[in-house]
Amino acid sequence: MASPQAAAIDHLFDSFVAAMAANPAMGLDELRDLLERCGDLATDPGQVDYFDIDVEGTPCLWAVPHGCAEDRVLLALHGGGCVTGSRFSHRKMFAHIAKAVGCRALVVDYLRAPEHTHPSQNNEGVKVYEWLLAQGIKPQHIATVGDSAGGLLSLSVVLAIRDRGLPLPAAVMPMSPWCDMEATAPSFETNAKVERLISRDMSLNMAGLFLGGASRQDPTANMMYADFKGFPPTYVQVGGYEVIMDDSTRVAERIRQAGSECKLEVFPEMQHVFQFMAGRAPEADDAIAKLASWVKPKLGLA
Repeated sequence: MASPQAAAIDHLFDSFVAAMAANPAMGLDELRDLLERCGDLATDPGQVDYFDIDVEGTPCLWAVPHGCAEDRVLLALHGGGCVTGSRFSHRKMFAHIAKAVGCRALVVDYLRAPEHTHPSQNNEGVKVYEWLLAQGIKPQHIATVGDSAGGLLSLSVVLAIRDRGLPLPAAVMPMSPWCDMEATAPSFETNAKVERLISRDMSLNMAGLFLGGASRQDPTANMMYADFKGFPPTYVQVGGYEVIMDDSTRVAERIRQAGSECKLEVFPEMQHVFQFMAGRAPEADDAIAKLASWVKPKLGLA
């Protein structure tokens, strides 16, 4: 049974749905402001310093836990359909993860759709990764992590890194990844009554904004068509109440079928990106502790 504290994300998502229903003509700026409130769920982890940095034109945010291993980095990609979200909405959640792992996190504030459509976000992610390598960070000391659309990017950016012949990062950690631009997951039906935020129409509409004129079957954006040959070890986390739960189960199976290691964990009764409740709900803290325990040896921190 979900903890009483876990109801915080239910209440927040219900408020989002009510606000959008009350204002069906809500503009993009207002929608972005509304969804920034996801960042309110996490507590501040404490003993983490934040530094803004410009990486060749891309604004990023360092989250640096006190006493951490500064030569290990989480390349953190925020969610929001590649339309909303920012380094600020996701600052505290990624800081909790970095603190649990014991390394720095670099949160990428990539250009968002519809102003900048696919593959803009992949290109920025690769650029920031190359910048990390140029700073002397070894590829085996980098892991990608992201939630929702950022979970997609944590996968697709690594595919782009591979396809460009660059050395691969040590690990990939998608949380509630949004992987299917056609919204074909069976869980849209099976979890329809327990999901608090996402619908098939919402997913399809966001995908349209993100893709622009690109095909919904583009394998660099839709992970149901991606080739995961040679992919790094991956750990996928997803909530059991999500309508896109089967995006996670299917992408995990695709990674395994390609011959790579992939751990999948479904957290019962949890909503989309429940890790937003870091420091507030025990389920979020447990998930983050599991991410840290899994990735530390991959980064040479065990």
